[in-house]
Amino acid sequence: MPSSDPAAILLAHDRWATLNIIDRCRELTGDQFHQQFEMGLGSLHDTLTHTLSAMRGWGDLLAGRPQRDGLEGPYSCDKLASLLDAISHDFASHSPPAMDAGEVVSGERGGSTWSFTRGAVLTHVTTHGMHHRAQCVNMLRHLGDEGPWRVSVVEWTMAADPLRESAGN
Repeated sequence: MPSSDPAAILLAHDRWATLNIIDRCRELTGDQFHQQFEMGLGSLHDTLTHTLSAMRGWGDLLAGRPQRDGLEGPYSCDKLASLLDAISHDFASHSPPAMDAGEVVSGERGGSTWSFTRGAVLTHVTTHGMHHRAQCVNMLRHLGDEGPWRVSVVEWTMAADPLRESAGN
């Protein structure tokens, strides 16, 4: 049975659903994976790269590290899956439930200092991922893929063993 902790659910689901989109992209040609659309960051590749880059940047904030430059491709689906594994584990180690959701973290960007609670960062990163996965689903539809995509929390919850899937992929 999946966790009942909302923070743990958000983290595990986000990783699981993003990996499911990456896995669907493995079935595409290189041209399809990089095809430009008027949504998201333009292509499946660029939208997924942006999503992982944002998670890494927010993870830097949570960890108290200097902000690293954004990820730049091109990346294969294998590389994106590997990046997702490393970035999502790092992000989770500095997020609720591993850390206090109410703790305020601060960092600099663009000459300004920004402060957020860990809970707000977790919520932003996981809803940001959901937003971009929806764009990826629409791009896949435009490429003729009619699903199912397995990206919702309900699908994650109904999976045979989502905690094992999320930890083992």
